[in-house]
Formats: sequence, structure tokens, C-alpha cells
Amino acid sequence: MGDSKASGMFGAGSAVLRGVIAAPLERVRKKASGSRDEPHDSVNAMIEGEIIPRLLMAHNTGTVHAIGKRDRPISPDDASRFAMLPLRLEAASLLEEVDAFIADGASVETICLDLLAPAARMLGVMWDRDECDFIDVTMGLWRLQEVMREIAARSPADLPSLNVPRSALFAPMPGDHHNFGTLMIEEVFSRAGWQSEALVKPERRELLDRLAQRPFDLVGLTLGRDCPSAALANLVKAMRSASANPGIAVFVGGRMINENPAIVEEVGADGTGADALAALEMAESLVKAPSLSSQNLR
Repeated sequence: MGDSKASGMFGAGSAVLRGVIAAPLERVRKKASGSRDEPHDSVNAMIEGEIIPRLLMAHNTGTVHAIGKRDRPISPDDASRFAMLPLRLEAASLLEEVDAFIADGASVETICLDLLAPAARMLGVMWDRDECDFIDVTMGLWRLQEVMREIAARSPADLPSLNVPRSALFAPMPGDHHNFGTLMIEEVFSRAGWQSEALVKPERRELLDRLAQRPFDLVGLTLGRDCPSAALANLVKAMRSASANPGIAVFVGGRMINENPAIVEEVGADGTGADALAALEMAESLVKAPSLSSQNLR
């Protein structure tokens, strides 16, 4: 694939996306100070906790009700072979490899779960084994993200035609600077027909003020790092109190929640999801969109 075609496909937003991936990895590298034994902020932990969930979030949300109905499976041998490619192929060539799987009958969901996510995980393993360096990991993850973004862009959004769109606000936990997951889940809900917004690095007051300004149907908090459950419960209570919608649904998500789902009830939230598709499915079961006719009667 020629350079001009590749730049046209991956040009817009690529530098920003690369920066979003590189920034947290750079913080890890500086904090580690040459050691790769950091228990909480290792590159491998960041790939598991942030990068892979982003890949799982990015694809077409129109497949949310078809989870488990995959087409042509990807063999372990194919997955192992593909896992090495992000280190040596540019994004456009990597996309050609993915397209071959799709042409052979693999669904986009299968590509996400059985091809791209394991490839991202392998980059972390290779980092731990000293088989690749910081630049290799950064570029490999960026290429995987670019491929996933291109696949998602091809898929039409699942826009409900007979309902007034539901609304949602997403934000990282105030003080948590891992905001890319927030942006990706906002995109997933938007593509599913929600009127969604995302706050980037919000202060607590900014988050509460925005909830007071508009009666969102749902607010979602993404936690990139563990935090005291009491602090999370306090914020959930404050968001409900500040919200212009007294019946707002509150979702929380992140590694801490996935490892202990009981926290959802403990902090007074309404739901969570292991990934954005699961969160969307639960949100749509909890928040019913009003019909246009009922909306016009208000």
C-alpha cells in the first residue's frame, strides 16, 4: 500500500492518538527509572488495564446484541503470527492483514477479542522479556489502535430512528489522568445513537456543574487507577445530588470494579460493564428512550 494512501487513511488524528498512547507509557518509563518491576504501573499492567479495553471498546456497537455469535474463528497459530506484526508493519500494512481475516469470514468482534487484544498483550510480554523497547511498544500499540479505529469507522452507527436519543456524560475519576478510556466509551455510546459527552481531566466541581446544567440520563465514571471506595461513594452521592435529572443512572468502570463488582452496589452506583459493549447493553436496559410522540406531548 502506497504512502499517500496510508497517510490519507491514517492521517487525521493519528498524531493525537499516538500522543495519547505515548504519554502514559512515558510516565511509566520515567517512574520506573530503569526498573521493570513496578507492581502497579508497569507497561504490562497499563496494556492490560487501559490499552486492551480501548481496543475492545472501539469496534461497531451495532454488534452489541450479537455477542457470542462469531463467524470464522481465528486459530491460535494465526493469532501468534499476527502478534509479531505490529513491531514491523506500518498501520496500513497491518490493516491489510486484518482485512484478510475479515474477507475470510472473521467478524469485527472476533478481530478485536482474538487478534488485536492478544497482540497488544504480547507487546507487554515482550517488554518484560527485554525483547522490545519503549519506542517499539509505543509504535506497536499506536498501529493496533489505528487499525481498530479504521475498522470502526467503516461500520455504520446503530442509530435508533424512532426514539429520542438518550444522553450520557462520561468522565474519568477527578484526579485520574487516564482519560483515553473515557473518550473511547463516549464514542461507543455516540455510535449507538446516544447524545454523549466526555470531560477530559475534570475537576470535581466541573463534573458536578455539568451535571447540574443538563439532565443527562446517565453518567459514567472511568477509573484508571484504584481509589478508596469511600471516595467513590462520596462522588456518586454528590453527582446524584447535583444532577438536573433526579433519576440519573450512574455507572462506574475500570480494573478495580472488574476485579470486585460488589463495589458497584457498595458505592451506590447502578451498573458497570467489563467493557464498553457490556456497559452499553446494560445502560440500554436501564435507560429507556422515550418515543418521539411522548416527547412531543411534554
